[in-house]
Amino acid sequence: MRLALAIMLMLLIGGCVPPSQTQLRMEMDLEQMKRRLAQLEVQQSETAQAEVTDGTGLQRQVAEMQAGLDNMRVEFHSVNGLIDDLGRQQRDLAQELRLIQDDLNLQVDSLTSRIEELEAGGVTAAAASAAPVQPQIAQIPQQTPEQQYEQALRLILDGSDFVRGRNQMEAFARNHPHHDLYVNALYWTGEAMYGDKKFELAILQFQDVISRYPRHSKTPDALYKQALAFNALGDGQNARATMRKLIDSYPASEQAKAAERFLQN
Repeated sequence: MRLALAIMLMLLIGGCVPPSQTQLRMEMDLEQMKRRLAQLEVQQSETAQAEVTDGTGLQRQVAEMQAGLDNMRVEFHSVNGLIDDLGRQQRDLAQELRLIQDDLNLQVDSLTSRIEELEAGGVTAAAASAAPVQPQIAQIPQQTPEQQYEQALRLILDGSDFVRGRNQMEAFARNHPHHDLYVNALYWTGEAMYGDKKFELAILQFQDVISRYPRHSKTPDALYKQALAFNALGDGQNARATMRKLIDSYPASEQAKAAERFLQN
């Protein structure tokens, strides 16, 4: 089931995020406003020329047309801004889905390795089953490291309990420092802090990933979210400096593209 979910998410991320009905409607309104604006500018030009020609009675008409033209310009910029906001939201959604895809890929790889280990031990288990069965005391099944990680990640991604998700991620990293998901756990601990608005702690947590694991796939994500944490604290200077560092260090990453869009605003 996890593998199917991973494939579905990969297909979703691989495609383009379709524009919403609201965005399409706004774009149509914007085109109509552009046409109206052009018509008003033509009418204003003709009115001004007529005033020069006959020299009488058109000043009030010119003023009214100028006011209408100004209103159109204000509406034009407002709709254009709304369309930009919708585009930014779609890009953020694609970024979150890509992060989920990365973690699911790692989980699938880890579970695949676990299955191979269990299959390799199947022969030994079959031989042992021929021995006399001894009464055993019932034991409570323990979660695997992957299950612990997945449970903590779910709490963080759906935003239901950032504190509990963070505690579980920290416990996983503490108990499994050599696991393939260890660095991911460090990163998602920072995400939990960020989601809980503990921006100073999130900055330090992301820096731990950046400094210790510069070649890991989660490091560009850590730089990007660290810059956003600076920005949330009102420290625009450090936010922009961190975005530039991301672009310089990982120019081919998707996060670098997002950083460039941030710096253009």
